[in-house]
Amino acid sequence: MAKLRVCVIGTGTISDMHFQSYAKHPDVILYGVFDYVRERAEEKAQAYGIPHVYEELHEIFADPQVDAVSICTWNNSHAELAIAALEGGKHVLVEKPLSLNLEEAIEVQKAAQKNNRLLQVGFVRRFATNTKVLKSFIDDGKLGDIYYAKASCIRRIGNPGGWFADKERSGGGPLIDLGVHVIDICWYLMGRPKVKSISGHTYHQLGNRANVKNLKFYKAADYDKGKNTVEDLANALVTFENGASLFVDVSYTLHTKKDDIHVKLFGTKGGAELEPELVMISEENDTIINIHPQIDHLSFDFENAFQNEIDSFVQCCLTGAESIAPVEDGVEMMKILTGIYEAASKKCEVVFS
Repeated sequence: MAKLRVCVIGTGTISDMHFQSYAKHPDVILYGVFDYVRERAEEKAQAYGIPHVYEELHEIFADPQVDAVSICTWNNSHAELAIAALEGGKHVLVEKPLSLNLEEAIEVQKAAQKNNRLLQVGFVRRFATNTKVLKSFIDDGKLGDIYYAKASCIRRIGNPGGWFADKERSGGGPLIDLGVHVIDICWYLMGRPKVKSISGHTYHQLGNRANVKNLKFYKAADYDKGKNTVEDLANALVTFENGASLFVDVSYTLHTKKDDIHVKLFGTKGGAELEPELVMISEENDTIINIHPQIDHLSFDFENAFQNEIDSFVQCCLTGAESIAPVEDGVEMMKILTGIYEAASKKCEVVFS
């Protein structure tokens, strides 16, 4: 089988997972790297034995030796770079979110279809072991029809600052950064129903709480405690065309005892908790029972899931198989995310025809 020659665009924190995962794949050649700060690109090239450090982005898209790219840049450049790469005949793995708005997402989808190239969105939780096991039970009808889901990803203090806290570059705060993952995994396991209406709220009450001492949290490389233009809390109720509904709340900062993540689904035959640990709830012999699968990763295991994501992308590029995180899903997710922000801004329900 031919090897896939990959160029990684952007060398921020998340790029390390791309570099490491590609380096472990026997059918991948890490061919190139680009960053707006050349020194950072050169460091990655040296660390991973990458032969090409590109001076300009257009050189990547015009290079016939590059088969695929990973886009690991700020959110506001995702759509533009994805379209340019697709127009250059490259397959694309783009970190979430696909774009800053629905209109951009649709343009990316058109470019993928026009150029007959794969675009996979970085919905990494779809590739986790606990997700794959639960989906197998759902596909086998063990939960029945899933009609309700709840997702929560709460940080008591955890605004990364930098570009994450700059709405112009990020598109928003915890909703578009954290919420995209938990909303997507619920929606994916619910069978990807079409969204019908959204009610939502965003709050700008606590800022980044830079005054808090004695607690460590991740900070972006360009962290500036004086700059923050994103929400610190968001919640929403999403209703789908099939009548199912999803409630979500996410925060960068909140007056709560501890960080908390929960993902729960409820069906006509049973229920399940995906996070903080996979468990399924059912009935047998008129008795409610909890089912605890015996698997290596009951909770989300980031490194394992990311390797699975990269492996899947590579296989799809080389064989033409369909991705389980296609561009169409990225478009629908942007419809949900932008719908929540719109509902919050207008203080009314957003209805889709």
